[in-house]
Amino acid sequence: MTNVDPQELAKFSDLAHKWWDPESEFRPLHEINPLRLDWIDQHAAIKGKTVVDVGCGGGILAESMARRGANVLGIDLADKSLKVAQLHAMEAGVANLDYRCVAAEALAAEQPAQYDVVTCMEMLEHVPDPASVIQACAAMAKPGGWLFFSTLNRNPKSFLFAVLGAEYLLKMLPKGTHEYARFIRPAELARCIREAHLDLVQFKGMEYNPLTRHYWLSGDTSVNYMVACRKPVSAV
Repeated sequence: MTNVDPQELAKFSDLAHKWWDPESEFRPLHEINPLRLDWIDQHAAIKGKTVVDVGCGGGILAESMARRGANVLGIDLADKSLKVAQLHAMEAGVANLDYRCVAAEALAAEQPAQYDVVTCMEMLEHVPDPASVIQACAAMAKPGGWLFFSTLNRNPKSFLFAVLGAEYLLKMLPKGTHEYARFIRPAELARCIREAHLDLVQFKGMEYNPLTRHYWLSGDTSVNYMVACRKPVSAV
């Protein structure tokens, strides 16, 4: 059985045509993308590396990594979003970038230890079994490879900011984008990372000022946060 929620797939498929509109519901992803791209690149030096972007959606991060010189495969189960990603890459003339409609677990079985870098951003809180995705990401990474995850913390502040604030007050995201019960505390994510036999390198928070529409990275992981890990060189 595929690790996917049909309602989540439908939600993002319905919005597929808006992925590359920077003033659409995907505006926050466009605005945070330079921050997360630079942070990934600082750790993993992605130029010339093989990268798989798990849950790539419309390709905002995948395409930006390819533009930095990485050889990128974006995977997702939302076929409409992938078609938008493919079309945008083709129109923009971005090479070294491919997309596939395949689950992380299936690709891990097919291509174990094939990727220098594995990214899985803003996706774990949308699947029934995030630990399974993390295990699959770990399996896809080469020994010594880098892995990057991002998600939302689960606490009253994140409910206030990410659900009530972003979806209802500021209307930055469509209502129902996030399900609070699926948010993941850093300690829970760290446990999944350890269980996948990965070394945790760094947690990094992402903050937002709604008045200035400015995002920045910080040590505050209370709402949005990212984590960098590595697969031990001794890993088989």
